[in-house]
Amino acid sequence: MLSGVRSLCKGWSARGMSLSPRQINRWPSYESSEPPTDCPRVLITGAICFPAQYGKENVILSDIRRPPTEVYNMGPFVYADVLDYKNLRELVVNNRITWLVHYSALLSAIGEANVALVSTIPDVPHSVLPLLPHLALENCLRLFVPSTIGAFGPSSPRDPAPDLCIQRPRTIYGVSKVHAELMGEYLHHKYGLDFRCLRYPGVVSAHTKPGGGTTDYAVQIFHDALSSGHHECYLRSNTRLPMMHISDCHRATIEFMQAPESQLSLRTYNIAAMSFTPEEVAEEIRKHLPYLRVTYNPDTIRQTIADSWPVRFDDSNARQDWGWKPAYGLSELVTDMLASIREKKNNAGLPVS
Repeated sequence: MLSGVRSLCKGWSARGMSLSPRQINRWPSYESSEPPTDCPRVLITGAICFPAQYGKENVILSDIRRPPTEVYNMGPFVYADVLDYKNLRELVVNNRITWLVHYSALLSAIGEANVALVSTIPDVPHSVLPLLPHLALENCLRLFVPSTIGAFGPSSPRDPAPDLCIQRPRTIYGVSKVHAELMGEYLHHKYGLDFRCLRYPGVVSAHTKPGGGTTDYAVQIFHDALSSGHHECYLRSNTRLPMMHISDCHRATIEFMQAPESQLSLRTYNIAAMSFTPEEVAEEIRKHLPYLRVTYNPDTIRQTIADSWPVRFDDSNARQDWGWKPAYGLSELVTDMLASIREKKNNAGLPVS
């Protein structure tokens, strides 16, 4: 997974676990001031949604459910509950992990329907913020926690949304992401935690099924186009949101994780590729599948969430600091998605219209 590697959690009681700068492990003074990046050993949580082609020998994928067969078979894959600190600690120590990439989360629309459950997942204050940073500090890990378009709210600048601005999201998903961003930055400045965070736009992938996100229509529409030829969209036709192909998303994460700390002016960056509406992506698909029919039946919850999010991201800091540049525009995304989903259906013996 991580170019160099060739590819790219129950919190503890506060008693006895307080941190002071003197207690923090540091890379030995006779070495570089930064963790080694030439051949990092990576633990990824939430791997059930991780594309198979990014797993390599120095990457360990973990989740609480068996991932898709192509992910499971590529190995190594281990069962790991992100709420089980002792288990995570053993994984880190026994496998000499140097980078921890934390993908476990519940998405925006699912989160609004399961607020109590979201508050047990380590995206949120009472779990991730004591657990993973402590593990990272204790073991000198580089910690990546993704954020999202959902970290912004209706009072945020929308076109474009800059890295630094008023956020104030109105979903539990967004609130948890903002809290993680701020706590990670605090622990970086206070204790030297190598915390890194990217705000992802809507991510479009042929490798995972829609999972309850507000932008998931941009995945489902391709499946519907190749099966029934009809897609019912839960957003208005003119709802514009930032989007990104999965390959760009993972490449951005790799490049960001590999960037020397000296190049980073921020701990949390926006990354962008394109912005489109449901009607615009439908029109691009019709260049390949002219018969596609789309109807619109806005869902109140998802439409309200989408209306509070940015129309575009300003990612100029990422481009300037560590050279971020997307490879996929809308045309390339549509072509790749249709080809990938068609291939998967053909391999599974499923009909393709």
